[in-house]
Amino acid sequence: MTQSGHRPRVGVVFRPDRSPETLPSTAAAAQRAGIDELWLWEDCFLQGGIAQAAVALAGSETLTVGIGVLPAPLRNVVTTAMEIATLATIYPGRVRVGIGHGVQAWMRQAGAAVPSPLTLLREYHAALRQLLSGRSVSTDGRFVRLDGVQLEWVPPQPVPLLIGGTGPKTLRLAGEIADGVIIDSINTPASARTALGHVAAEQAQRVSSPPFATVQYLACAPGADGRQLLDDVAVERGLDSGGYGVSGTVEEIVAAASAYSAQTLVFQPIGPWVDMDGFTHTVGEAATALRA
Repeated sequence: MTQSGHRPRVGVVFRPDRSPETLPSTAAAAQRAGIDELWLWEDCFLQGGIAQAAVALAGSETLTVGIGVLPAPLRNVVTTAMEIATLATIYPGRVRVGIGHGVQAWMRQAGAAVPSPLTLLREYHAALRQLLSGRSVSTDGRFVRLDGVQLEWVPPQPVPLLIGGTGPKTLRLAGEIADGVIIDSINTPASARTALGHVAAEQAQRVSSPPFATVQYLACAPGADGRQLLDDVAVERGLDSGGYGVSGTVEEIVAAASAYSAQTLVFQPIGPWVDMDGFTHTVGEAATALRA
């Protein structure tokens, strides 16, 4: 149980710098460990998020599969809607999707960068939500332009559309329009509360208050040398050492993770060399304790 008093859902990350061939075994291991969710990244230029999700869903029976995040500049919104609808029709209720700006350096490499990422994300989210609901969509936005587009196959259940980001403007946008928010692993418990405060400020202004999901990524390094490994990564990323991620024994991981208030805690290994069978087993034990 977290300090906010709720029992979180627990997820694990399959990093896209791992061989794609190992994804089915990781999905199976996560399911065996009793983990609720498997989260996937679409990092350039590694693995496609939709393709990964299809493999993970097909290779498991109970896992919810989250894609966090799809970079909006890199994908036409109609193609994204078609692919998500296909997955969500075959596997209803098991798909969660996060969208975001994408790393701007990567977007420039791919020739997909836009002058106003926030405007694109707003337009993209609106169009994607309407398409997945089965509506005929016509819009003439700055970046998203559609003329009477309507999906033939509409998911039988709503697909949660989350927004992932780090800046206050993006976090406020998530609170204003999205079904949830994804908070980056760079956050300490204090900075995560600040980030969620930006979200909540806008969410409070909504006319209605639909269910809203909060997902927190947590870098995780089990074992006696875990703290040092995390501190080394923090230095490489220009973060404050000592406050990045959770580490140590299962009990220590649970104690550190309990300081975060998100509804879903998603544990991510810190490198592609990690034994995922062992990692998912540890996260599964932590999940049992967090739910107690």
